[in-house]
This record gives sequence, structure tokens and C-alpha cells, in this order.
Amino acid sequence: MLTPKQIALLREELHTAKNPIFFHDDDADGLASFLLLYRMHREGKGIIVKLAPNLGKPFLRKVEELHPDKIFVLDVPQVDQEFIDEAKVPIFWIDHHQPLERNNIHYFNPRLQDLNAYVPTTRMAWQVSENPADMWIAVIGCLADHYLPEFIDEFIEKYPYLLPQKGDLPEILFKQPVGQLVKMFFFLLKGPTSDVHKSIKILTRIKSPDEIMKQETAQGKFLYRRFEIINQKYEELLVQAKKSVPSGKLILFYYTEEQWSFTANLANELAGLYPKKIVIIARKKSGEMKCSLRAQFPILDALQRALVGINGYGGGHFNACGAVIKQEDWDVFLHNFKKELDHA
Repeated sequence: MLTPKQIALLREELHTAKNPIFFHDDDADGLASFLLLYRMHREGKGIIVKLAPNLGKPFLRKVEELHPDKIFVLDVPQVDQEFIDEAKVPIFWIDHHQPLERNNIHYFNPRLQDLNAYVPTTRMAWQVSENPADMWIAVIGCLADHYLPEFIDEFIEKYPYLLPQKGDLPEILFKQPVGQLVKMFFFLLKGPTSDVHKSIKILTRIKSPDEIMKQETAQGKFLYRRFEIINQKYEELLVQAKKSVPSGKLILFYYTEEQWSFTANLANELAGLYPKKIVIIARKKSGEMKCSLRAQFPILDALQRALVGINGYGGGHFNACGAVIKQEDWDVFLHNFKKELDHA
């Protein structure tokens, strides 16, 4: 969690920023973090960090184009030193992935103090924002990263139709209406760029989840309808993935680049439905296997050992990881990973 001094610093920097850029991850935690901080003063521009898990030299083009006075980086696992050095404006990086050493940057990561700490970026953004009207956004972002926030009772009291009572995370995420909103925050980041930008712009202005879930406004109806279209594609893949569930401990499901990318979402849901199994969802694209790995127990160490000598990379949280591996090395990686699991 952020300290009172860190919270005060970030609030002051946001308050005095005239033209900030918010670089955020392309998932629900990154989106919710951006919304919470942007909606405090509604200055600047949000940019999604897609394609790679790092903020590197290609993004300097946006800095040159937009001339920001400050940069806020949210839920992005890696910021290259080259980007920091060449951006030439103050950078505030709020993240919760594996800590890295960087110079000339304001770095906020609870794992710098405790390597085992698990605090979503949304939770820290909520410490800075604390706007009661935006509490629902904070809940969505936390739940999306499998974190049950301590203010969930306030959410239940205010929106009982979304979550009537507390339960475990799989129950909340996959059996309660609030789970639809969580999926929506993921799915609205998919599809044509113009639709994604329109969706995010609407989310910066939505005053309540009722606008969306009860379709009370034209903007809410647009978001809900777009979610329904994307969710239909997801549900079709989920049905296929469920058919691939074996009697053993490893669920392995493949799909191709010709289909929409739902790798992390499929992995999350299958891990919730089958808590005793390890889930690997792999999508073949451009000669690589882009995969998400999930379990209800730590698998990060096994992944990192399995990647030794492999043409690929990966990392993440203790029980929720991602990896990109060259297709020609996939079988060797898979053999290594299974071997590491057997030894664990």
C-alpha cells in the first residue's frame, strides 16, 4: 500500500499537472487505475500500453507528439531506462509486479518493501482518489486482479443487485452480476481502436454502474451492447475450452490468431472453475505462443525455471503469469514446465 507521504505527493502532482499522459496496462486493473486518477481532475490523456509488457522507446513518439508536463505509468510491469532518460519530464510509476531498479523516476511498488506483497495498482490509485462516486470503479479493478478490497461491504450496501453478499472470489467473479462489469472492463479494451477509444471516453464520464447495467443512458447502452457482442465471442471459446478439461492436473487449451484474444480471461475463469488444476491458455500468433498460466497455488518459480534456455520470456504474479514463447521452442518449454511442476 502507499504511505501517507506517497499519497500526498501523488495528489499534489496530479493537482498541478496541466497536460499529463497516463500510460496504463491493457487490462481491467490498468483501465480502472487510469479512470480513478484521470477523473480526479480530468486533465491529460490516457494511452494503452499494448503488444509488449513494457514502456519502451516506441512510446517516446507519443511524448514528442503530446508534450506532457508529467507522465503517470499505471500497472505496466516494465519501464525501460531509455524511455525514462529520453522523456525528459517527471515520471510517476505505480505498479505491483516484480520490482525493478530504475534511475530518475518516482517508483511506487509495495513489493519494494515486501516481495510477497500483493496490492493491485487499482487499490493504490483508490488511496489517491478516494472519490466516493468512483468507489465502484475501484472495486471492479481490484476484483479484476483477484483482490477482495476491504471496502467491498460499502459496495454491497450501495449496489446490492450487483453483489448481494460477500463470497469467495470465484463466486463473485463468475456467478454474480458484478462479474459482468469486471469482464466488461477487460472486453471494452478489445476490438477496433476507434471503438476502444470511444468506450474509454464514455467510461471517463459515466457517473454510476447503473447507467451501464440498467442501461439508463445512451452511453450506458452503447457500452453494454458492445460488451454483449464481444462476450458472445468469448462464451463460444469458453465452451470449447471446457471441453478440453482432462482428468489430470493440467488444462491446456489452444486457439489461433484468427480468433479474438481472450487468453487471460479464459485462464482466470477456468482456474476459478477448476481450482485444483493448473491452466495454460495458449494463442498461436505470428510464430509465437502467447499464453496465460493460472493456478490456485504458486507457479511463477516453475515458469521461470522452465524458460531457461528457451527462446521466449515470461513472468507475473505468483499464481498468475504470462509468457511468450517461439513456436519452435514450445514443446520443449511445455516439457520443462511439466517437469518443474512434478518437482514442486
